[in-house]
Amino acid sequence: MLSQPVDPTSIATHTKSSSTSLHPETNESPVSGTFGNLPSILPKKPNKKRRRGKPKTNKWADRCMYAELLEMVTDPSDAWSSSGADGLPADLENGWVALAPVPQGKRCLAVTQSAADSPSQATLRSRLLGKVLLNRFPSVLPPHTILDCVLDNNWKDNGVLHVLDVIKWKGQDVSECESAFRFWWRDTRLGELPPTALPQSHCPKSNDITTYTFPYPTTFLPVPYHTDTTLPSFLTHIVPSVRLPRSVSIVAPSVPSQDMDVDFYCSGQPAQTKEAIIQSDGLLLYVRAASYESGTSPLSSWVPIVSYDGPQRESPLDLFERLVFRLFFGLIAVLIFCQGFYGDGWRTLAPREGLVKCRKSMWRWNYRST
Repeated sequence: MLSQPVDPTSIATHTKSSSTSLHPETNESPVSGTFGNLPSILPKKPNKKRRRGKPKTNKWADRCMYAELLEMVTDPSDAWSSSGADGLPADLENGWVALAPVPQGKRCLAVTQSAADSPSQATLRSRLLGKVLLNRFPSVLPPHTILDCVLDNNWKDNGVLHVLDVIKWKGQDVSECESAFRFWWRDTRLGELPPTALPQSHCPKSNDITTYTFPYPTTFLPVPYHTDTTLPSFLTHIVPSVRLPRSVSIVAPSVPSQDMDVDFYCSGQPAQTKEAIIQSDGLLLYVRAASYESGTSPLSSWVPIVSYDGPQRESPLDLFERLVFRLFFGLIAVLIFCQGFYGDGWRTLAPREGLVKCRKSMWRWNYRST
């Protein structure tokens, strides 16, 4: 195929247009040299700085059922109301379960994992952020178990982990069960566990042996629960148990005598049963028919010993006891009044499980009782 003849005028025109595209000062083409003006033509490079995304949420964060502070009213005129204006639950005597005494310590979750050819491993995680409080340690708890716990303030001295509630046991979810059943299940299952072998690794390197330090908790102690929440039970049993330190039996290595060899002691570490003193922090109330609910829940109420507003304020536990006292002796006054006004006929006004109502001209009494 023959090529077409080239017009000389087109060559001159092309040369002229090329010369006019040169830079007026440097007399260079925009794409000549070492890419002098190339960055202005090419797209901008992406910013290498990484954008910080939202932090990953820990799946164990805020998993504990955290009680609301029980707001009580100190006005004596409100303490006689049947509408619960004093702050006490209207169905306190038949709709709640009490945990007392709740020990002082750090709220946490105990989570166990299965390990091949070895005992299950437990991890303690903080209540709010779900961070690891105590890394994996050998445990007699079955694998795939989640417990709501309080790590005792003196756990290094007594090895105690207090168990408040059970969320999952050996893979079985019990969080949807009622509170009273969960506490019964907790005590039953913990009572079936074999004794924990004492750790042998924490031995001092000198002959000055005075105390033993636990490297991890070895005693899983359930917090006592009370299904009898009648007013007399609160006044005579539950509240007094919160005020006093609790004495429990634990198993710990015996402290050797001064003339005992350290190597001989660490090789055997004979165990002994001794008493540990548990300091109380307050009283917990759970709705009897409530399931386990993660996060802050109105289904549970907290009555601490010490006020959060300062030591000069009245103790919430003292106020709780005082209001219960008023209601209890208010009931006695109502019964005496009804007996004197109606005789034996007052018993037909309402069953004991309902509201006792007595009316006399200018008097009107309302009270709830079981």
